[in-house]
Amino acid sequence: MEIVIHRVYDEGAPEGYRVLVDRLWPRGLTKDKAALDDWCKELTPSPALRRWFGHEPAKWAEFSRHYRAELKAHVEEGRALLARAGEGPLVLLYAAKDKDHTHALVLEGFLRGLAR
Repeated sequence: MEIVIHRVYDEGAPEGYRVLVDRLWPRGLTKDKAALDDWCKELTPSPALRRWFGHEPAKWAEFSRHYRAELKAHVEEGRALLARAGEGPLVLLYAAKDKDHTHALVLEGFLRGLAR
């Protein structure tokens, strides 16, 4: 299965099963423009972890470790998402500006592991 991450505000999102993977709705984005197939709040970082991280690159390694630990409790939700996406591609949409330090990267790795 192909899994792609894409910033929800950027043009040119790939075709596929489009899933918002942010706990909060992206500012200024209408539901029509988002054109989502799903919104998986349960697979996002916990509110406490998200606030602690605060998109600070210096905290990235520790954030990733904690988020992966949180995801271990959501294996069934991850498998259910993969099943809903079918043969893919699965497009994980996020809103953060920093493309190198987004939870979507960690989630992508988690889902790839489940898909194997």
